Amino acid sequence: MGKEKNWTVVREFFLLGFQGSHCLRFFLYCFFLVVYLVTICGNLLIIVLVSTSRNLHTPMYFFISQLSISDIFLTTTISPNMLNVLLTNGRAVTFTSCMTQLYFFCASEGFECFLLAVMSYDRYVAICYPLHYNSAMTSKRCVILAIVCWFLGLSAAFIDTLMVLGLNFCGPHTIDHYFCDLDRLIQMTCSNMYNVQLELSILSVPSVMIPTIIIITSYGRIVSLILKIPSSTGKQKAFSTCSSHLIVISIFYWTMFIAYGFPTKKQSLPISKILSLLYTVFTPLINPIIYSLRNKDIEKAIKHSINKYMSRWLTGIIDKV
Repeated sequence: MGKEKNWTVVREFFLLGFQGSHCLRFFLYCFFLVVYLVTICGNLLIIVLVSTSRNLHTPMYFFISQLSISDIFLTTTISPNMLNVLLTNGRAVTFTSCMTQLYFFCASEGFECFLLAVMSYDRYVAICYPLHYNSAMTSKRCVILAIVCWFLGLSAAFIDTLMVLGLNFCGPHTIDHYFCDLDRLIQMTCSNMYNVQLELSILSVPSVMIPTIIIITSYGRIVSLILKIPSSTGKQKAFSTCSSHLIVISIFYWTMFIAYGFPTKKQSLPISKILSLLYTVFTPLINPIIYSLRNKDIEKAIKHSINKYMSRWLTGIIDKV
């Protein structure tokens, strides 16, 4: 009961970010600015290539473009505010701004969970039922699946945000982080933690457990089929069609598990922030790199676009001469 006497009406939170010397913060600012710009350019490149290249007008690349949209969504939610916090050595954010950032962060993460499950199912159909793939994964069905993923992600984020809005917070309202993380906000509450943990556990079933089960089941059947292929060349060809997606899934889930799978109180705050960087800053950067380096179709599309641009540029110069 003594804790409840410290309840206050929250008007703003103060984000500490990365505390350190001016030189260190300036270095981090420049580094994360470059990472942010490269992330935006890399994901925009994927979206443009999938939209303009006919060879990439397939369900798999459509879902990859949706993943790139989600990565832009996530990094734009986190990085600009983090850069401001670094520049000012901490920054006060209004309660409304904090809740808005929390909502869009949870929405992008939730969407990615559902999308990775859909992409796993897409690879399952492509490898296990190749003759029925075109009829099963039509353009209309792919668009519907993407819309459902966005709807579920936005809905799960709305429930998370509503839960936080119903909490009572203890002062001081200082968050030793670079963004309004759900875990840090829950640690600041004076409300009944049993109810909070119960709500999070119930919400994790549709938003985390079900997509995870779909991914494990899909890849379990894919691996089972690949092992039955007699030739090593056939096995390699079948595995290559889903290797990039499997790497993206592994990075996404392992970084999230490392960051949230262990109690934050047992982690030092600097380590907790570094772990958070893995899924908020570096994962959106790595995803387009993985799909570009390990995908011959995208490499061909990039070369074709460069050659097409160069030929137009040279033609324009010749016409002027």
